[in-house]
Amino acid sequence: MANPKRKIINDPVYGFITISHPLIFSIIGHPFYQRLRRIQQMAMAQLVYPGAVHTRLHHSLGAYHLMCNVVNELRSKEIEITKEEEIAVKAAILLHDIGHGPFSHALEHELVLGVHHEDLSLQIMQLMNNELNGQLSLAIDIFTNQYHKPFLHQLISGQLDVDRMDYLSRDSFFSGVSEGVIGYDRILKMLTVHQGQLMIEEKGIYSVEKFLVARRQMYWQVYLHKTVLSAEKMLVKIIQRVRSIYNEHRDSLTTGSQVDFFLGEFNGPMNTETIKRFCLMDDFDVISAIKKWSTHSDKVLSLLCTRMLNRNIYKTSIQAAPFEPSFVETKKQQVMQQFGVNEEEANFLCFTGIATNTTYQSKEEKINILYKDGTVKDITEVDNSMIQQNLSSQIKKFYICLLT
Repeated sequence: MANPKRKIINDPVYGFITISHPLIFSIIGHPFYQRLRRIQQMAMAQLVYPGAVHTRLHHSLGAYHLMCNVVNELRSKEIEITKEEEIAVKAAILLHDIGHGPFSHALEHELVLGVHHEDLSLQIMQLMNNELNGQLSLAIDIFTNQYHKPFLHQLISGQLDVDRMDYLSRDSFFSGVSEGVIGYDRILKMLTVHQGQLMIEEKGIYSVEKFLVARRQMYWQVYLHKTVLSAEKMLVKIIQRVRSIYNEHRDSLTTGSQVDFFLGEFNGPMNTETIKRFCLMDDFDVISAIKKWSTHSDKVLSLLCTRMLNRNIYKTSIQAAPFEPSFVETKKQQVMQQFGVNEEEANFLCFTGIATNTTYQSKEEKINILYKDGTVKDITEVDNSMIQQNLSSQIKKFYICLLT
């Protein structure tokens, strides 16, 4: 019998990642998956952290690697995972972000109005499943939490899923922000299953606490950094401005890419044809469009695009309380006078918003600690827990973006 095909990928975070199953090769080689090479993981964060240019493909391969390690670890603890379940859960984690569009979260709901990336991921997986003669059926059941072993879904989507473990480790590595470093290998060793649910052994409590604190710090220091926020909001305002003038300037806004379809013709819902169109769209299409729009006759659009290309973005301030309406109005009047725009146009150059983050969503997904005597406690209930109400409650910060 011939040796099965096997390849290794050299990853800067984990070292060698091994691929050895035909279905995994089929997924990675699929054009829908290869598109992830052209979708940046951290959207506009590279404008603050120049090294943060890794892609969704890097992240999905990293999450796959961690899933391989988890499966081996759980099996060593005599938790039953069949060969079919192993391949399915690995396929599901490879495809968990397949529905991300250009610039990931930054343009979610903007290019494809009202459609969440997880819904798109599922639709793309179903389309690929048809092409692969049903080989992804079990992966889809696990992805949608329809399978009778819930811990497999929790490894993909939960408080301690391998998705979060990889993006914290990877984003920390590429951004150079050490606060995001987590002991992912220690956490993986501490994972177990009790009554079908994913849990952490008692001796892993401190590693999990560090993981949650690192996640909190990465959100406020990196993902919601005021300059990252500023750049991503400028990207959003560019798309919103195009939509607002599209009917009047349709011909001059045409880019020759699938961006045209989703800004103009598309009005939902997604079907096989529109899914295929979506999977032809990536970051390069949007950047190319911004280059073209930078010379557009619309003053607001050309200004925003030119500023974005040259990293001359909004000045952003963040504070704990809402901005006074009189203060905001004064700033808008200044913008109107400085750039010669009317009140409606000024809303693209000066606006306020709210940034929110919750470190531990105890109501939706719990991190359960399994003690040696079989007792199970939520991590907020353990003795001397650091993860108390303050990390379980949502934090709001108010921002104002202003073009100067």
